Amino acid sequence: MSTLLQSKQVIYGDLTQQAYTIDAFLGAGTQGEVYRAHTSGQEVAIKWYFPHYIQNDVQLRQRLENAIRKGSPDNNFLWPLELVVLPNSTGFGYVMPLRPANFKSIVDLMRRRAEPSFRALISACLQLSESFLQLHAKGLCYRDINFNNVFFDPNTADILICDNDNVDVNGATGAINGTPRFMAPELVRGDAPPNTESDLFSLSILLFYMLMLHHPLEGKKEAAIRCFDQSAMNKLYGTEPLFIFNPQDDSNAPVAGLHDNALVYWVLYPQFLRDVFTRAFTSGINDQHGRIRENEWRVLLINLRDSLFYCGCGAQNFYDGDNTKNCWACNKPLVAPPRLRINNALVMLNYDTMLYPHHIDQTQKFNFSLPQATVSRHPQDPSRWGLQNISDSAWTITLPDNSVKMVDPQRSVNLAAGISINFGNTSADIQV
Repeated sequence: MSTLLQSKQVIYGDLTQQAYTIDAFLGAGTQGEVYRAHTSGQEVAIKWYFPHYIQNDVQLRQRLENAIRKGSPDNNFLWPLELVVLPNSTGFGYVMPLRPANFKSIVDLMRRRAEPSFRALISACLQLSESFLQLHAKGLCYRDINFNNVFFDPNTADILICDNDNVDVNGATGAINGTPRFMAPELVRGDAPPNTESDLFSLSILLFYMLMLHHPLEGKKEAAIRCFDQSAMNKLYGTEPLFIFNPQDDSNAPVAGLHDNALVYWVLYPQFLRDVFTRAFTSGINDQHGRIRENEWRVLLINLRDSLFYCGCGAQNFYDGDNTKNCWACNKPLVAPPRLRINNALVMLNYDTMLYPHHIDQTQKFNFSLPQATVSRHPQDPSRWGLQNISDSAWTITLPDNSVKMVDPQRSVNLAAGISINFGNTSADIQV
């Protein structure tokens, strides 16, 4: 196979003149080829562009230079570090961090080559939402969110986002408008260039894919298509998009035997998640400014993760109040553990639950740096469980008889109904 660059070939940083030695070809796409390389004992990845792509994407070099100058939004992006060139050549590419082998693609998830727990999957979705919040806060637009650009570690839930050479200033015109199936309807129709709002629609599609293992617009109408050409795609995703679980119109509902992932997973999740996805793919289809923003996804995904609890068989299930069903794995009735109601959210108090500043301090939303409380067994009575204070501050608890007690650091409060806990500036009630 002929490649653009050869093993042991040396290319140079455009500004630094740093030497990079090519080690191995990793893969190719529509824009160019990716290689593993090294410099000064450090392994990196090099993306080198096809000559015809450089000619077609006239803003490519400027876009890369802008991205390098702005810097990565956070550590989850495999961000361009510097441009690389060859002497006496018009070709160029860029250096980025090398993706570790333990990271799997969303395609691996779809094909069951990676099977993370619900907790890990939700945590990966949360990181994804947070990273796009940071990207958009820099005034940038990703332009091409799709499941080939996101990788995750099934064990740690860490994510990596690649192909960041498509990132541009919000609303700028360019050669890349997105990937079919992930583009917002207005992009499919050609009504507008990519922007933050179209990114938000693509993000919602990607999150739906990750949690439901299916596309939100592919139901009966997709199943009826005999020739899946550009015209059919334009209709399905652009001119007549219809959510497969639209409560007002079931003409594009999932088809049993064809769309089983959607049918199985949709009912596993709590109603509050289904409600937000419904809003994302009904009113959010046409109302660009009414799409689900990153912060709403963050709150929702944290609440979703906090709603997890274990069946006796070990499977993770979601608490959905009176709508909680039998275990999806063993089909036995579920017995929910005690839970903590904090403001409008519930935290299931499993044997391994920890509370963080996000939970107990309203001034520290999204702070998961250090645990502040943990569920623990009573040292003399293993049948009794408590919530142990591992913070630096005492809590005040109010018992069912309205008596008040202090819970000092390292002490615990029993997981009994009717107990209220004041953590300082946040209060919560224990429910069983």
